[in-house]
Amino acid sequence: MNNGINDKVVLITGGSSGIGAETARHLASKGAKVAVGARRKDKLDAVVQTITEAGGTARAYVLDVVNKDQAKSVVNAVLADFGRLDVLVNNAGIMPIRPMSEVNTEEWDAMIDVNIKGTLYGIAAALPIFLKQESGHIINLTSIAGIKVFAPGGTVYSGTKFAVRAISEGLRQEVGTKLRVTTVAPGAVDSELKFTTTGTAESAVHDFYKIAMPASSIARAIAYAIEQPTDVDVNEIVVRPIVQDF
Repeated sequence: MNNGINDKVVLITGGSSGIGAETARHLASKGAKVAVGARRKDKLDAVVQTITEAGGTARAYVLDVVNKDQAKSVVNAVLADFGRLDVLVNNAGIMPIRPMSEVNTEEWDAMIDVNIKGTLYGIAAALPIFLKQESGHIINLTSIAGIKVFAPGGTVYSGTKFAVRAISEGLRQEVGTKLRVTTVAPGAVDSELKFTTTGTAESAVHDFYKIAMPASSIARAIAYAIEQPTDVDVNEIVVRPIVQDF
């Protein structure tokens, strides 16, 4: 199998459900060796079991992306278990939608910690390895809300996703001669992300997500970026339901 994915070792954060889990299953079906990281070990084990029962290769790693030491430890464990790392998919994220007038600073802090710092900590753990081996691919999940501000309600969330987009582009400029950097910006996707919104905006968010596309749509986009020849760098992919106007 020579499809640009076979035998590559891919670490996916937020790999216990939704986009992360679906991407793990899809890449494994194409011959990738998949490492899934998340906080919920039981959910991770279920993803790994599904992959292995289908003949694929996968391992689970408990990972809270806001813990930079844990991010480094997981990357080192993947290296020890698989012998290398080829792709990092920074997928973990949260989206508590709420008007800024409610000044829920705890949610703001959490979004900054998970969406921005979590992405940076993943990069910090993998980048030295990629630079040393002079190959590697960092894929960061942003959002439609990282291209156009989603307000009212999603202002801070948009801010975190704009930040990830800016970080990705800066990283590409810094290391692009040796490494590949991709951002994938999903629209509404059927995943657990919508459940991170509570309170006044909860019903509106759930109504909006009635148009959501399956997580497999994003898994295929990620696979497309990975499977390109090594001299091709797909920098940004935007995928949304055809009926989504935002």
